[in-house]
Amino acid sequence: MTNELDWFFLIVTFIIGTVIGSFLNVVIYRLPREKSVVTPPSACGSCETELKWNDLIPLISYILLKGRCRYCEESFSIRYPLIELLNGLSYLLIYLAFGPTITAVAYMFLLSVLIAVVYIDLDFMIIPDKLMLTAFIAGIPLTLLQSLHTFTTGLIGALVGGGILLLIAILSKGGMGGGDIKLAAVLGLYLGWPQILLILFLSFFIGAIAGIAIVLRKGKTMKEAIPFGPYLALAAVIVIFWGPQLLNLYKSFYW
Repeated sequence: MTNELDWFFLIVTFIIGTVIGSFLNVVIYRLPREKSVVTPPSACGSCETELKWNDLIPLISYILLKGRCRYCEESFSIRYPLIELLNGLSYLLIYLAFGPTITAVAYMFLLSVLIAVVYIDLDFMIIPDKLMLTAFIAGIPLTLLQSLHTFTTGLIGALVGGGILLLIAILSKGGMGGGDIKLAAVLGLYLGWPQILLILFLSFFIGAIAGIAIVLRKGKTMKEAIPFGPYLALAAVIVIFWGPQLLNLYKSFYW
């Protein structure tokens, strides 16, 4: 009976993740264009026909329609089902790692935000203030419900994460975007202190390697703007799953 319940919760978690992933597609498309994510209802980008419920079943509709609009037969981007799948798998991995806890709920919400951040930042080189404000406001009860200690270390993490990147932005005279500063504060709130320091270290390390690779491959210069949000997001995911192990590894070397 226990195994059957485990499978049931895993399946439900994945389905919820894909449904929210479908909403993320709306957020990623509309938010940077300053459109409402609630109205109007989803429609085909080509023929503008309003999509019905059976056109919007996560993953399944894309497969059954063979990736095309039912009404004009124009192809849909493969990005849509990939984001649904990515969010569903993210929720599944979080559930497997943290179980049915408020911590898991907080991390699921954060990962959905990070998926939106990555795609929007790559497409538009911005991280919308509305997205960061929503994430921060939601993070207050999500951390407080875990424990007072989690909430306190989260507030410290927010101040440290946002403060460090703000200082870098000031010293570099605009070398760090305002969206990155707010994202660091959000990550600090959810993951706390000292994990935010690990996130910043990993993001700079990953960003440096990726930046060099981009320069060598595409011939860009180091002065050209490269979105930093995806590196912060990747570092946060690493810390969510392996943060304690990495911190213990660091302590074993230097303490």
